[in-house]
Amino acid sequence: MRIIVYGSLRRGQGNSHWMTNAQWLGEYRIAGYELYDLGHYPAVIKGEGEIDCEVYRIDSSILAELDELKNDTRDYKRELVKTPYGSAWMYLYLHSVDGLKRIDSGDWVHRKDDE
Repeated sequence: MRIIVYGSLRRGQGNSHWMTNAQWLGEYRIAGYELYDLGHYPAVIKGEGEIDCEVYRIDSSILAELDELKNDTRDYKRELVKTPYGSAWMYLYLHSVDGLKRIDSGDWVHRKDDE
């Protein structure tokens, strides 16, 4: 199975250690989504933009760990989306983004460049 990561789980980011045992497949810019800044990590919702992602092959134990990480906040749901590497799971934010800063570039790693 595969997973799309777009924020703190990407290479060189604060939570990238969660992806240590995953196989990196490549980068991907996915259309139809918007990226918002929650502080230490981002929120993604369906929308008009594009976001920069990384796609990984993972096993069920990594998925279970990521589900636990995301479910602790109760802020995300997992959805299957198409990528050039095959279908992959992506976590979408469940709450309103009203008042949150949108990262217009769609790139969490370079979000400071948007300011």
